[in-house]
Amino acid sequence: MGQEIMKKLSKNKGYTIIETMIAVSLFIVVVMSGMGALLNANLLHNKSRNMRSIMDSLSFAMEDMSKNLRTGYNYRCITSDFANIGTPLSGATCGGVAFEESTEGDIGNDTDQWIYYIGNFVDANGVNKIGVFKSVDGGTSSVRLTPDEVSIDGVTSGISILGAEAPPGNNQQPFITIKMTGNITYKNIVTPFSLQTSVSQRLVDI
Repeated sequence: MGQEIMKKLSKNKGYTIIETMIAVSLFIVVVMSGMGALLNANLLHNKSRNMRSIMDSLSFAMEDMSKNLRTGYNYRCITSDFANIGTPLSGATCGGVAFEESTEGDIGNDTDQWIYYIGNFVDANGVNKIGVFKSVDGGTSSVRLTPDEVSIDGVTSGISILGAEAPPGNNQQPFITIKMTGNITYKNIVTPFSLQTSVSQRLVDI
């Protein structure tokens, strides 16, 4: 009778140490795989959010230019300097545009001209880049509208202005096309972009 009880007890023994180690190992593998996927998804989300923030900055720059140019007048195509910025002038390949920001501006005063232009700057890492700048005092001072991560292509980007000259020599309503192309560099990942918009002067001058 005692031997039968001992045999039953020996048959009802628990997991062996090897079985326990295998189970724990499988559990660790599953948990680590899940954590890796979770961390990767979080990293992708952060990158996407930061890229979206940079793209929003570019969109803001384009919107700021479009809104103010639409309500402005006396457009002038400018290249490397801000000479004669108060004189309207059309141009197919402009590095920037100067204009009166409202109908209440002083036409004869170049120091209150607004200017949007493409210029050079050095980012936080000491890298030379090209960005979009804005001046509200005829070029005396300016602020950069594009973030450090954005580098504008100075060859393919630019502004074209049609019909800026006053009538009767010109019978076309002033029309501006802005094109910005370049690269966004974030976390050593380079993403090309291309933006373009067109603006017609709201004030009729034909």
